[in-house]
Amino acid sequence: MLNENILIFGHKSPDTDSICSSIIKERLNKRMGNTKSKAVRLGEPNKETKYILENLGIEIPELIEKVEEGQKVILIDHNEFNQSVKGIENAEIIEVVDHHRIDDFRTTKPIYYTAKPYGCTATILYEEFKKFGFEINKEEAILMASCIISDTLLLKSPIATEYDEKVLKELGKIANINIEEYGLKMLKAGTSLDDYTEEELVKLDAKAFEKEGTKYVIAQLNTINIDDILKRQEKLEKEINKEIESKGLSLFVLAITDILNCNSEVIALGSRTDAVEKAYNKKLENNRTFLEGVVARKKQLVPPIDQNI
Repeated sequence: MLNENILIFGHKSPDTDSICSSIIKERLNKRMGNTKSKAVRLGEPNKETKYILENLGIEIPELIEKVEEGQKVILIDHNEFNQSVKGIENAEIIEVVDHHRIDDFRTTKPIYYTAKPYGCTATILYEEFKKFGFEINKEEAILMASCIISDTLLLKSPIATEYDEKVLKELGKIANINIEEYGLKMLKAGTSLDDYTEEELVKLDAKAFEKEGTKYVIAQLNTINIDDILKRQEKLEKEINKEIESKGLSLFVLAITDILNCNSEVIALGSRTDAVEKAYNKKLENNRTFLEGVVARKKQLVPPIDQNI
């Protein structure tokens, strides 16, 4: 049975931008008179996202696991079907708002498609609020600011643009918060990983990709101490190998990112680890290598690895 609402959701293994931008888009649509819009999610929110929503007193969106044929949906922060909900191929996609590459995407009808190379989806939605003359309240400003802080690591990531910086400064004024102080608290809230199992860690923020039939996953963990995660490497590798076998993957890359020093250690397993070595001209030792200055999956991990698959 079709849900009468237009379902708005981000990608599987949702991050802050994925969930909070879905909430923002629901509010924008309702201001425009579309009362049947509803933000939902495709997975468990991470600690960072929970910290943001709990502080604002906002309920976590409902979890959905599939959509029925003909269900009207809006895709947020993704467009690739293998990152979306079960049944997406037969849903009626009416709109996409995204800041990633466009790949493996098709519809049977014309749609609204907004894609801009900003640091996060919320920056695009900020523009939409301004374009239609809608006031952004304090709560919405914090939601948008949180997305920018999360995706750009407080503007330290190379995916951050001058426009993201300008928007973040404006949102700080609206929300009456110190962006630097709030941002560090928020990012650190998401880096406590001790109570996650190894299985949960490899799935926590994992995105699937496919090129000419070759399937691979690039997962990312944000931390303030890479060594703490590497102590669990053997157990992490067991779970990664399970993912490779169960999903028919040729490569699984786990990037462990130091959000304070802006570096990453990657663990790579599978039959195509050569793609990682070629991408960075570095040999893997003990299935891993250190990547100085690499923090952005969208700009620094996916493109060079994809080019060498």
